[in-house]
Amino acid sequence: MASVLLVEDDPVIRSALIEVLSAHGHVVYSASQGFEALREVTQRPPDVVVLDLGLPDLDGTDVLRMLRGISQVPVVVATARDDDAEVIKLLNAGADDYIVKPFSGGQLAARLGAVLRRTAAGAAAQYGGSPGAEPANGQQSGAIPTVPRTIQVGELLVDPAARTAQLAGRELRLTRREFDLLAYLAAHADQVVSRRRILADVWRQPYVEDQTIDVHLSALRRKLGEKAAQPRYLHTVRGIGIKLVAPR
Repeated sequence: MASVLLVEDDPVIRSALIEVLSAHGHVVYSASQGFEALREVTQRPPDVVVLDLGLPDLDGTDVLRMLRGISQVPVVVATARDDDAEVIKLLNAGADDYIVKPFSGGQLAARLGAVLRRTAAGAAAQYGGSPGAEPANGQQSGAIPTVPRTIQVGELLVDPAARTAQLAGRELRLTRREFDLLAYLAAHADQVVSRRRILADVWRQPYVEDQTIDVHLSALRRKLGEKAAQPRYLHTVRGIGIKLVAPR
């Protein structure tokens, strides 16, 4: 079951799609304007976004670009045009897939399923391979790399598949990006990870201001109950990168 943000200004279409997607087991919430959609993504990150381009306040392509500035959530764009130039424009702007109007609810559900499967496969590759159960600190020689169902580092438990994290049995309330960063560092526990690798593997962008990473690290430290001056899990190795370790 996935959480879906449906961005559609037509109330009749919105209601019909919510009904169909809910029947396919998804948790659906909606927005009728671009700015509302951006606010929802930051406050209540979904697993996937369905974005109609014909919004009353912003051009849908601009919304897509803004979304990509704050999140890597998969986006399926609903468009009335299917010419190559339009499709290339949307994909270059950050869309993961597109669907041409008019379309059935079943077709949209199938598109979402395909995007979510690709996203899960990408997450598995990012955290080390396909679902399995291996220690976070290494793998047996010659074994096929696997992503653990849960990664344990000290009292920290991270479940990449369920996208949950717990510290000493208490669930951490993390934003999508905070979870991505924590899960990535946990999967590379005891290793110093450079900022360049974080940019490439977590942000998936060639350039993000250092301050952006620092803001997310600061938020993670606060939620882990530590400070940069007195780190327990997240240690900064000056001039090199970040290391997540079990407290000693």
